[in-house]
Amino acid sequence: MRLKTGVLSTAAALLAASVQAVILAQPPQRAPDIELPESRRTPAEQQAALYKNPNWKAPRTSWGDPLLQGTWSTDDMRGIPRDRPQELANQEFLTQEQFLERARTQHLGRTRAATTETFLRNEWGTRTFGFTSLIVDPPNGRAPAVTEAGRARAAASAGRGTFGPGPFEDFDDFSLYDRCIGLGINRGMGAAIYGNGIRIFQSPDSVTITYEMIHETRVISLDRDRPYPDVRQFTGNARGYWDGDTLVVETRGYTDRTSVGGPPNSENMTTVERIRRVDPEMIEYRITVNDPDTYTAPFTVRTMWTTQPNYYSYEYSCHEGNTAVGQGLASERAWEREVAAAIAAGREPPRRTNSNEIYRDPEEGAQIFDINSGE
Repeated sequence: MRLKTGVLSTAAALLAASVQAVILAQPPQRAPDIELPESRRTPAEQQAALYKNPNWKAPRTSWGDPLLQGTWSTDDMRGIPRDRPQELANQEFLTQEQFLERARTQHLGRTRAATTETFLRNEWGTRTFGFTSLIVDPPNGRAPAVTEAGRARAAASAGRGTFGPGPFEDFDDFSLYDRCIGLGINRGMGAAIYGNGIRIFQSPDSVTITYEMIHETRVISLDRDRPYPDVRQFTGNARGYWDGDTLVVETRGYTDRTSVGGPPNSENMTTVERIRRVDPEMIEYRITVNDPDTYTAPFTVRTMWTTQPNYYSYEYSCHEGNTAVGQGLASERAWEREVAAAIAAGREPPRRTNSNEIYRDPEEGAQIFDINSGE
């Protein structure tokens, strides 16, 4: 995370994610005509070296493997939906008019964040891509239908976490995100509202990927024949190999406590990632999710990991200042006492609220302030 004053708790992170979801769900409003910087005048995917020249070769490590090492970000994926709007059907890329509308919206968002809102001043990307969705297979760009078992799993986990309805009886009623444990493999699959850094380290026998938010690190062995351990992890057990200039990563051994953007996945989920450098400043990342216990068919997500000016991934000290779990449990007990007191006095018990009601869109005239200002 870029250096900021103040401490962000996990509850604040959840608020940020919720606000992002609300923003993306709002009806699109036409952006005013403005002069775009050079980096946003053409779809960024058309500017990638490999796409312009099929003979372009990625730089190499000292031992000859394609060089992926460095600090990358998914910030440029901001505003691209995971699932393609139904009216776009099989349209994989925006038209020129649609692209310019997105480019103006993103440039205005970056400018507003830098000069007015300040909280997200460093979290907007610098390029605009023309993708209509992150999902590229099936061709309609939408996740397959969820199975009956997947729907049951989603229903069972619906109340978990500080943004759920509760009740909160012990720490296990909170999400892995609340508890600063992790987010799973989906951190490379798109842009959250902040903390989108990805650091890659390479050695001759492994590739290590560290995700900025909640700081998960995956060590991917390049010994494809090495047996998979009989243990389940939130990010699974990965084995990788080089297919030309593409790093292919096959992962199994997931738990059923994480998600790839929909309902919680099952323990039987497997993924295949294909990671290749397509430009000095871009990595194309594709992941195929195969989870027949959750989805009726596999699907593939494509994102671009890109460089950003002066981007540094600092320590994500999630549990320093994280009061989400303690306050959630304390608030639940306080509400129970209020209910008991109301019943004893013959009054109507107070209505139970949750974070989704508290962290809604600001009302007209609401005061906006900078959380980093010390107020």
